[in-house]
Amino acid sequence: MRKLVAGLFVSLDGVTDQPEKWQMPYYNDELGEVVASIVSDADAVLFGARSYKRFKAVFEGKTNADLPFADLWNTLPKFVVSNTLKAVDWHNSQLIAGNVAEEIMKLKQQPGKNIAVGASATLVGWLLDNDLLDELHLTIHPVVVGMGKRLFEPGQRSTGMQLMRSKALSTGVVYVAYAPGPRS
Repeated sequence: MRKLVAGLFVSLDGVTDQPEKWQMPYYNDELGEVVASIVSDADAVLFGARSYKRFKAVFEGKTNADLPFADLWNTLPKFVVSNTLKAVDWHNSQLIAGNVAEEIMKLKQQPGKNIAVGASATLVGWLLDNDLLDELHLTIHPVVVGMGKRLFEPGQRSTGMQLMRSKALSTGVVYVAYAPGPRS
């Protein structure tokens, strides 16, 4: 069965919102390799509506010559979980409707590589609450953002996590990968 793997940039205070405004001073080849390793193990991506719109705005119509990973994001099959969008029109995109958990389980049962979760903290929380997320990869940046969407909001169901690996990067970013563990 395919794994559902989320990768998120997060600040020390848990903010995942608008990382383009705070994570770039810490982005170097070392962090690029971490991101590339997560993305290269996937052959599809799962987005929430806001992340889908943000990634589409950044990558659509661009190539790797313009922006790293543009070719990948433009060609990967994209599945979008949304109760607000009526249609998706970025190349190779499909809206998930109906019983979302059931549809995601069907995707996981198809042959293929991992399914990456594209930078959606709300979706990551929902996937954890519904026991659908297999791995959570975080790059924790040494910055306090102070405001914005947090990785986990109040009311999140308690979930134990098991550390799979970790690495401190030269810029002070810490990369951690977790698998959901027993509920606490």
